[in-house]
Amino acid sequence: MIQTLTAKQVADQLDAVFFGNETMEVSSVTHDSRQAREGALFVAVRGLTMDGHRFVEDVMRRGASGIISELDAPEDFSGAWLKVSDARSALAKAASVIYGNPSHDLKLVGITGTNGKTTTTYLCFALAESNAEKAAMLTTVEYRIGDKSEAAVRTTPEASDTNKFLREAVIEGCKTAVMETSSQAIDLHRCDWLKFRVAIFANLTRDHLDYHLTMENYFDAKKKLFDGRIGEKPASSVINIDDEWGAKLANDLKANGQRVLTFSQNSTADLTAENIEVSLIKGTSFLLKTPNGERNITSPLVGKPHVYNMLAATSAGLELGFDLDKIVEGLRTCVGAPGRFERVEHDGDFAVVVDYAHSDDALLNTLKTAKDLTTGRIITVFGCGGDRDKTKRAPMGEVAGKYSDLVIVTSDNPRTENPLKIIEEIEVGIQKTNCPYLSISDRREAIHQAISKAKPNDVVLICGKGHETYQIIGNDKFHFDDREIAREALDKLKED
Repeated sequence: MIQTLTAKQVADQLDAVFFGNETMEVSSVTHDSRQAREGALFVAVRGLTMDGHRFVEDVMRRGASGIISELDAPEDFSGAWLKVSDARSALAKAASVIYGNPSHDLKLVGITGTNGKTTTTYLCFALAESNAEKAAMLTTVEYRIGDKSEAAVRTTPEASDTNKFLREAVIEGCKTAVMETSSQAIDLHRCDWLKFRVAIFANLTRDHLDYHLTMENYFDAKKKLFDGRIGEKPASSVINIDDEWGAKLANDLKANGQRVLTFSQNSTADLTAENIEVSLIKGTSFLLKTPNGERNITSPLVGKPHVYNMLAATSAGLELGFDLDKIVEGLRTCVGAPGRFERVEHDGDFAVVVDYAHSDDALLNTLKTAKDLTTGRIITVFGCGGDRDKTKRAPMGEVAGKYSDLVIVTSDNPRTENPLKIIEEIEVGIQKTNCPYLSISDRREAIHQAISKAKPNDVVLICGKGHETYQIIGNDKFHFDDREIAREALDKLKED
C-alpha cells in the first residue's frame, strides 16, 4: 500500500543526511516539478540540460514536503531537506519505500535487449492473460493495466512513475507485470530497487553508442539488470544464447550460481524452436521444445526474429508457473505490438509492411524476413533519427543496399539536425553496394514513390518509425503515421 511516512523516516531508509522539519508527512515522490503537490518529496536531479534545483522554491510554494538533493540545504529552508550522494538512485529507493515496494507484490518481468523488447512484452502480457491472470505492462507503445491503456511517454519511465504505476496495478488486482528495461534507464537508476521475478536478455547489437560509447559499456549497463547491482538479483534469468553477448552473460551468471534458462534457434538450450515455417499470409509455425514438453506453435506474428520473442516469453511464462498448453494458446492469439512487421492491408498484388527497425541489426532482421517471404523485389524506405547515434547511419545504409532491390532514403525524426546531412551519412553505406537508390527527404513523398513503383509480388518495407504517430522536425512535433501515409498512397494508386 502507499504509505504516509515522515520525511525523516524516508531519510533513514535512504541513509540521507537530514535537515529541517522531521515531522513533515510524505505521500509521494517525483522528479517532475509539475507533479509536486502537497505531501510530495521533490528530487532535484541535475541533468544534461536541466537542473532540478531551479524549481525548489516553486515546488515548496505549492506545498511540497521537502527536497532530495546532492547539495546542502539552503540557509533558512523551512521544509525537509534530504542530502544524498546520488539523486537518481535516491529517487528510485524513495519511490519503492513510499509506494510500499509494489514490485514485491507482483510477478515482475523485466526485458532488455536492442531488439524485440516491445513484442516480447506484449507476448508475456498475453501469456499471463491466457493463464487467467490480470496483468500490467510498460512498453515503448503504451502503459496498460488490464484493459486500461495510455500512450507511453518513454520506454522505461522514471522510478517514481514506475512504482506508482505498479502500485496501481496491484490495487487493480494484477498478479503479473511486464516492463521493457532499456540500457539507458538501467544506467540512470530507473530500475533500481525493483524486485524482478524474471529478467530476459533478448540480444545486443549496435545502438545507443552516442550514450554508451562502446559495446562493452552497453553490455555492462544491461548486465546490471541480472547481477544484483541495481538491487536484488532476479529469481530467474532468461537468456538468448544465439547472441554472443547473451552466451557470455549466461556463462557469467551460471558461474555465480544464479538460475538461468536459455533459449536458442541454432544450438542446444533449455528451450528451442525447430521446423520453423514463415508465411506473409499464415504467420509463423514451429516445433517448440521445452523442459515441460513439446508443442506445435502457430502464431500470427511473421518472421524468425519473432520466434526468438516467443521463446523468450515462453521461458518467462514457465518460470512464472504458467501452464504450457495455455502458453500455446496465448502465442496463437497474440498479434504482437503495433508497428512491428505490421502489414498494411490492401487488395493489391504486393505487400506493404511498416516496421520499427531503427538500427542496422534490426533492419537486417526485417529485410531477411521479407526476403524469405517474397519472390519479388524488396523496396525499402527508411531514414535515421537526428540528435541520436550517428555511428549506425552508414551501416544501416549498407544493410539496406545489400538486401534491397531499391532503397529510398528519407527523413525519420530529424529533430535539430539537417535532414539532408543525415541522408548523406546514410548514403555512404548504400554506395558500398550496387543497389539503386533515391534520396527524398520528405517522408510522405518517399512513401508515395515507393508504393507507386511496386510490382506484383514485391514487398515495400517502410522502416524506422513503426508505431509512432508523429514526426519531429526541429523542435516541433507533427502528426505523422507511416501506416496512414501508406494507405493514402495505396488509395491514390487505385485512383490512378
